[in-house]
Amino acid sequence: MTTTTAVVRPGARAADPPRAGGRTRRRPSRQWRIQERWAWLFVALPMLLFAIFVLIPAGMALVLSFSNYSIIGDTGWVGIDNYTKLFLDPYFFIALRNTAWYTLMFVPLGLIVAISTALLLNRNVRVAGLFRTLFYIPVVSSTVATATIWYWLLNPQFGMLNVALGWFGIDGPAWLYDSAWAMPAIVLMSVWAGFGTNMMIYLGGLQGIPPQLYESARTDGASGWQQFRFITMPSLSRTTFLVSTLLVIGAFQVFDQAYVLTKGGPGNSTITLVYYIYTQGFGNLEMGYASAISFVLFAIIAVFALINVRITGRDNT
Repeated sequence: MTTTTAVVRPGARAADPPRAGGRTRRRPSRQWRIQERWAWLFVALPMLLFAIFVLIPAGMALVLSFSNYSIIGDTGWVGIDNYTKLFLDPYFFIALRNTAWYTLMFVPLGLIVAISTALLLNRNVRVAGLFRTLFYIPVVSSTVATATIWYWLLNPQFGMLNVALGWFGIDGPAWLYDSAWAMPAIVLMSVWAGFGTNMMIYLGGLQGIPPQLYESARTDGASGWQQFRFITMPSLSRTTFLVSTLLVIGAFQVFDQAYVLTKGGPGNSTITLVYYIYTQGFGNLEMGYASAISFVLFAIIAVFALINVRITGRDNT
């Protein structure tokens, strides 16, 4: 029997041994390794910024929540005293109640306005693009500018909203000066200022629905409501899950609307958790206590996000 020996020329690299199945394992090329290094670099830069501006400050805030840090005084370790103090603080529960009330109004209304506007603008007409742009303008506008507009719209004497209600013989409320109507007024402004983003998300979901489904439904004699109920809404389940989650998180983090319009009044009726954190941290200089409230708020948002996943995310698994 004759055996052959492979001859390797000087300077040449021996071939890689064959893998199982007869395939030859090839080493990554130099160009591929360079691309891999650049990929890791592009990933490392945002992760570094995330660690510097999010993870490290969050870790420092967690440490401060177990101390009595107040910027100008001595700092001491107080353990869980800041967290136990929450249960004896009546203003914390007022802020929690107001935030929950805001969330219950803001989330459903935000969903309804966003999907209704998206359905109206989901048309291949030239004017639809103009209205999409107009409806998105409040999103890129500053909160101070939009709050100033709504401050005049909600003026009880000469505000446009009360003037319009007067056309129908309705006496408009005092809005921002009435503790019963101040929070609904803030909800109206928040929905108007932020529905453009959710509208665009729903438009993307609507344009991803195959038109053949609607054609088949119309052929079978389905009405518009039946098409919306059995085709549109099931197809937008993932979109609704995303939008509702964003709305819940944004509702619990509301601050600037209440700060600009009402300063938490009248009668603490619009003080929210984030506003209370701000007043404790920068008003009373109780940074440790404010940090503890922040992590309680984080836990509340996490719980409600998980509940939202259970309710609206069942069909997304």
